[in-house]
Amino acid sequence: MSHDAIGAALVEAFAAEGFPARFVAPTTLSVSFPGAADFTADIGNVLAEAGGLPHDELPAFAADFAGGFARGYRRKMAQAPDTSADIQQLLDGEALRIRIYSEAALAEPPGLRDSLVTRSLAPGLVETVVIDLPDSIMPLGRERLGGRAESQVFGAALHASLHREPHYTKIEEVMGVPVMFIGETQRYIGCHVHVLSRHLGPARHGALVSFPLPEYLLVHEIGDVHLIAAMESMQAVTRTMNEQGDKGISSQVYWWRPGQDDGGVPDLRPVEVEVDHQEKSIAPRTAATQELLDLWMRDHA
Repeated sequence: MSHDAIGAALVEAFAAEGFPARFVAPTTLSVSFPGAADFTADIGNVLAEAGGLPHDELPAFAADFAGGFARGYRRKMAQAPDTSADIQQLLDGEALRIRIYSEAALAEPPGLRDSLVTRSLAPGLVETVVIDLPDSIMPLGRERLGGRAESQVFGAALHASLHREPHYTKIEEVMGVPVMFIGETQRYIGCHVHVLSRHLGPARHGALVSFPLPEYLLVHEIGDVHLIAAMESMQAVTRTMNEQGDKGISSQVYWWRPGQDDGGVPDLRPVEVEVDHQEKSIAPRTAATQELLDLWMRDHA
């Protein structure tokens, strides 16, 4: 059975449930919710399952899938804070959190990022205010602000993310380099980059940080460990975690520069170095990488 026929049946079934839906990629379905951000998901497994059905069973299959989705959504909404109510109720209930996404994750469908309460965290990264529901996360739409300043809402979400959610820290050696793992099972861990100095020593030259997964923030305090070795280790572990984990954020490593901390937007600059051990050559891939290397080399000459 063709994907076009299956897709049309699913779109029709969602419409019957009251949720407009459309395919934004061959296997990616975007479902619209009243007053909230669209939900986008890869349903390649669903399409594959439907592809093996007789044609006359397709409408029932699509209706079951859309109906189950709709029931789950309505059940979550029944358990959730009243997101249509005044933003003050969400602030008072401390239901807001901050979650970090890649810019690419909010690029589709067009206009999604502009409809949400977001701000740039670093090149390639976006912070989004979300509502912490009992078993899911809902991005906060701008129409919910109700006249509140975004800075106030971000501040409240950051405070709740840091103080109402558990976290742990542990230091492990990765290729001989000490790396701090700030982690937990909740998906708001990245916000600890706003208070990174609490986790570090003097860190005169800052730290290397990365956001491979929502549950982890990786940190290497720049110090006496050779900077090239530290960058290689951070790049390797970040890339592996990002590729092998669920809902990866980014494989990019950043240079955290001390100064803007305790809630302010941190100074994060992309860094990357390519090392050819056979040729014994080092190639900085960003301007910030060269700046950091020069700074560290002068200090360790």
